[in-house]
Amino acid sequence: MNRSPVRDASRHRVRFEGWIAGLGSSSGTRVVLGHWQHSPFGAFSDVMLERAGGERLLFAPTRETADFIAATYVFDTVHVVPVRVGVTGRTWTVTAGPLTLRFVTGQRGPLGLLLRAVPGALARRPAWSALLDRPARLLLPGVRTRGSARTGRREWYSARDLRPVHLVSGVFEGTALGTPAPVEPPVRFGFGSVPRKPALTRVTTTVELGPE
Repeated sequence: MNRSPVRDASRHRVRFEGWIAGLGSSSGTRVVLGHWQHSPFGAFSDVMLERAGGERLLFAPTRETADFIAATYVFDTVHVVPVRVGVTGRTWTVTAGPLTLRFVTGQRGPLGLLLRAVPGALARRPAWSALLDRPARLLLPGVRTRGSARTGRREWYSARDLRPVHLVSGVFEGTALGTPAPVEPPVRFGFGSVPRKPALTRVTTTVELGPE
């Protein structure tokens, strides 16, 4: 069972629990979906998108969530638009402004099974995320489990499940994204990227805020 989102006033930390999907396409557009069941802002979803030419866009559902995310990651353009996510079995559908997306997840592999075996209380600890940073770099090039963010913030990512993404279709600004492809080059929103192979990851993210 997930705990409620926690804010540690003494350390200025906030926690997000949910899913991150990292997807590539033959058009060169890469998409990172955040689907959060628990957060300081309640349940919400957001989309980070990087065009083939390198422009980084954020689509967030409220000004409050957009401001928080933009203060943590780097974007060229920020849009406040409805972001809707539907999940039916293994099929996910996403709409965010000019983006529509559909993907299907597959069976989890050995790494996904291993991550699911980690007790939730341990997985939520930033120290656990820090311990896994080096193994994550070796197993999933480009992935980082801890690092520095904007405005003096620090972050820890703890993966708790991992599933491959097999089928993807989508349209952005009226143009088809093309066929599924690796997330290559890596996305450049923060200190790390998502796995190169399209995947859906269950995560606990802890953000330590900078000085007020």
